[in-house]
Amino acid sequence: MADDGERRMLFDTRGKRKNVIRVVYAILALLMGTSLFFVVGPVNIGEIIGNSASTEASEVFDEQAERIERKLETEPGKEEQLLIQLTRARINAGNSLVVVEPGELTREVTPEARDEYDKALEAWERYVAATDEPNPALAQLVGATFFQLAETAGGVRAVTESIATAAEAQQISTAARPSTASYSTLAYYEYYDGNFKAGDKAKRRAIDEAATKQEVNAVEAQLKELRKQAKEFDERKQQAIEAEKAGQGEGGNPFGGGAGLGG
Repeated sequence: MADDGERRMLFDTRGKRKNVIRVVYAILALLMGTSLFFVVGPVNIGEIIGNSASTEASEVFDEQAERIERKLETEPGKEEQLLIQLTRARINAGNSLVVVEPGELTREVTPEARDEYDKALEAWERYVAATDEPNPALAQLVGATFFQLAETAGGVRAVTESIATAAEAQQISTAARPSTASYSTLAYYEYYDGNFKAGDKAKRRAIDEAATKQEVNAVEAQLKELRKQAKEFDERKQQAIEAEKAGQGEGGNPFGGGAGLGG
């Protein structure tokens, strides 16, 4: 994404955001390659096949989602499985509509992409209500997707709602698949959701799951730094909320990606 009024920075590597990125990727390096997908979010098709072709891909995913929605009306006995498919299809459609700037580590979540993610959230919430045992892989995907969306949201309310969705989804995934990686990710989301006690609890569980002393030390150090960054984020979030209450318009993105507070 460009840094004008319409394009908000997701992987801006300037200033304090640079430190956050370093911390996150240090954890990911420690916890091996599989964690990369789940913490930084799903891969965008546009990075691989180009934005023009990705628009065509989005149409394919959108058509797939519409077929699934029709099946939901005619095959109610398969509701849970169809809602899993629908959530994935909408997330894929959203990913394919994200604009990637050539040669830059930035992305623009277009209004069309955000609309697809909103539909994905509707499908996910409907799925969670319909099942007693939510799919942990899908929960992990939803968590990663919506934490990423929080970084590009246009206002503080949208940011906090997206982070809360991410944390709730990761709670489901971690309960089903406890590991150092899943608990570390949960701690990360909980800290940014303002739930520092829950984040500290997840951190302790991540350490308990660690296999080596080296891993314990790395997790402790990196999550300590993430907690510090989340505290600073929480302060900016509260400033944005107060500014909104004072009638100064919609509070800015505390990540510093949109207009408003943070940077």
